[in-house]
Amino acid sequence: MSNTESTIDPTADDALGAALLARARNAITAACAAEAAALPEPAHPRLAEAGATFVTLTQNGQLRGCIGSLEARRLLDHDVRENALAAALRDPRFPPLRSDELARTRVEVSLLTAATPLHFVDQEDALRQLRPGVDGVILEYRRHRSTFLPQVWESLAEPRQFLAQLKSKAGLPADFWDDDIRLSRYRVEKWKEGKEAGHPA
Repeated sequence: MSNTESTIDPTADDALGAALLARARNAITAACAAEAAALPEPAHPRLAEAGATFVTLTQNGQLRGCIGSLEARRLLDHDVRENALAAALRDPRFPPLRSDELARTRVEVSLLTAATPLHFVDQEDALRQLRPGVDGVILEYRRHRSTFLPQVWESLAEPRQFLAQLKSKAGLPADFWDDDIRLSRYRVEKWKEGKEAGHPA
């Protein structure tokens, strides 16, 4: 039985997912000085390639940390470990993860494709082009920048609401619009640990 759940992309490589999840959990476990034994870390050829990941931590379905990379600037093996550490210890929305939280913390890794610019004439045109459940979206406006992974569509299913919250996340009013706003989109392969963290589903 697999110890991961693979969603978003039906062609996702489960062997890669297992390799990434093991590395993410081991990095977090070591950083929290926990006594839990390290998981085996399967090899995979893509780990030696550049990659961009997001690591999301949840507890009982509630967010506990999420940090990631939007561009592939370092080896995938390194990227997933560093983002796991950042999600556990340096997400400014949460206190650092404690060792006694590990057992109830579920790890999810998203591997991003390269982002492509969205070409539109106005906000309504942009909204028409967004693909709920498929697109991760990056919003940029001057010094403001934010992103939502495709998983966010699960709670913000309507494009107008999705974009409004993305603007709010960037520090802009939800109803703000300017012709200088830039939007890009990407897709992800996503893997999540089984319902009992670190164990088969």
